[in-house]
Amino acid sequence: MDNIYIFNVFFFVLFESVVGTDLHHNLQHINYTFRLFMLKPHQVELPALSPTMQTGTIARWEKKEGEKIGEGDLIAEVETDKATVGFEMLEECYLAKILVPEGTRDVSVGSVICITVDNPDLIPAFKDVTLDSINAAGAAPSAAASAPPPPPPPAAAAPPAAPGSSYPTHLKIALPALSPTMTMGTVQRWEKKVGEKLSEGDLLAEIETDKATIGFEVQEEGYLAKIMVPEGTRDVPLGTPLCIIVEKESDIAAFKDYVETGVAEVSTPPPAPAPAAVPTPAAASTPTPAPAAAVPAGPRKGRVFASPLAKKLAAEKGIDLAQVSGSGPDGRITRKDIDTFVPPKAAPAVAAAPAPAAAPAAPAPAAAAPAGTYTDIPISNIRKVIAQRLMQSKQTIPHYYLSVDVNMDQVLELRKELNEVKAQNIKLSVNDFIIKASALACLKIPECNSSWMETVIRQNHVVDVSVAVSTASGLITPIVFNAHTKGLASISSDVSALAAKARENKLQPHEFQGGTFTISNLGMFGIKNFSAIINPPQACILAVGGSEKRLIPADNEKGFDVVNIMSVTLSCDHRVVDGAVGAQWLAEFRKFLEKPVTMLL
Repeated sequence: MDNIYIFNVFFFVLFESVVGTDLHHNLQHINYTFRLFMLKPHQVELPALSPTMQTGTIARWEKKEGEKIGEGDLIAEVETDKATVGFEMLEECYLAKILVPEGTRDVSVGSVICITVDNPDLIPAFKDVTLDSINAAGAAPSAAASAPPPPPPPAAAAPPAAPGSSYPTHLKIALPALSPTMTMGTVQRWEKKVGEKLSEGDLLAEIETDKATIGFEVQEEGYLAKIMVPEGTRDVPLGTPLCIIVEKESDIAAFKDYVETGVAEVSTPPPAPAPAAVPTPAAASTPTPAPAAAVPAGPRKGRVFASPLAKKLAAEKGIDLAQVSGSGPDGRITRKDIDTFVPPKAAPAVAAAPAPAAAPAAPAPAAAAPAGTYTDIPISNIRKVIAQRLMQSKQTIPHYYLSVDVNMDQVLELRKELNEVKAQNIKLSVNDFIIKASALACLKIPECNSSWMETVIRQNHVVDVSVAVSTASGLITPIVFNAHTKGLASISSDVSALAAKARENKLQPHEFQGGTFTISNLGMFGIKNFSAIINPPQACILAVGGSEKRLIPADNEKGFDVVNIMSVTLSCDHRVVDGAVGAQWLAEFRKFLEKPVTMLL
């Protein structure tokens, strides 16, 4: 790069001295263009924020030019074909230039929408950059890159050997970004088999992203000719070819043995000859009895043939593929072979050899095999994101906690009456009342329905309540939108549908991304009270415990009453919500639940 810059300056001085100063302005522009390409990559492209998204509308920019952007910060709201979704940044940087203004419609996926830099001193360099200048400058490097290859023409003979050059017309389907922060995914299940007909909108596969498991739909009609990434493959980078689709059914057979060059290179390294090197020194130490010791061990030598899924499972379970007998074609190891593999009892075989002098070396392997003492559980993409976000929340948000007891007698009585209305087929839960009361309290105390946005505090005018749901993959928070305007029956219906979709991993991104206030209820597990971690950029989360009967003083003959008391704890971001304000919110919340008829006003 330094050489390019020196050449650039030299070219500038030489050209001006020969031609004169008339072209000074143009040469300055050329110099600027060269400097532009010497900077670190800075162009931010519009990602696919839904499985079927092809274009989007920039609804609003959340950051201004020159502002610092933190990891996970919302930089823009993009209207997709499904909903309006927040677009987050994955790393810290500065917004140097907005190239696509607010309100621009039908922006193609992959279009450059803004420029970011790592150093704020570089921001002025992009003051006059436009989309046209980027597109024009983009053509220069490609032309320059294509210039050097002419000297070695023999290298041009290699490309024809690349797969696909002699195949029928086909379409490679690459892994798209199914969530704003997704960088890789796991192919959980293929919904179609090789040879099956595909129609537009059909579910092709289920992909586990960093947020949830999302269905990946087909955009065009055709036939599934080849699956290149098998089920269970983890950490597949964006843009990796997943499968091949052809127009004609007769073209399917042509792709039977198709191998993507990149995939072939990845699958070759896994053979692990390292374990085979361990028994070799033992055999060398005892020249005569060595063959007898080598026969029982029986590890396979040479290249080990195994499917990618079998290799992944073997690595997770700590199984040496050299010891597994393959049941597939030509001895290929499959998933079934890994699942049914029983490790050989190496300890007795080693104990049988103590007679020779080499016996002291034998106990070491026996001690290094503590089988069954623990289980390594692979970390899902959702679990990784949960870990990152919760750690970020606890480290960057000044939490404080407020607790209060609520008399739930009137709520329980009203719930019982409403659930007895058979004609309406209503089945309300206590949580439905809590969601409604929380939403109305947020209208009364809007500071608790706000977000910390680094440069401003955003006070939301609608209350979208995120409800924490536990799934096998991890915690997820589907959203009851406009909870303040909905009745109890509507809230109950929304929560039931969202919870079912969450547990089946069928939530769409717009159903769990966003929210202005969160509720986490562990009362059904007998938990009395707990403190929850705030879900940024929200300012509050309500932790709900279970109800229990308590005696309270009363002005009656007995001198006491037995009431149902529920404990709740409000976690607040002290940057947004002061202690007194949080206490006011809890007071309003308590009023609504202790006199639930007021929620009808």
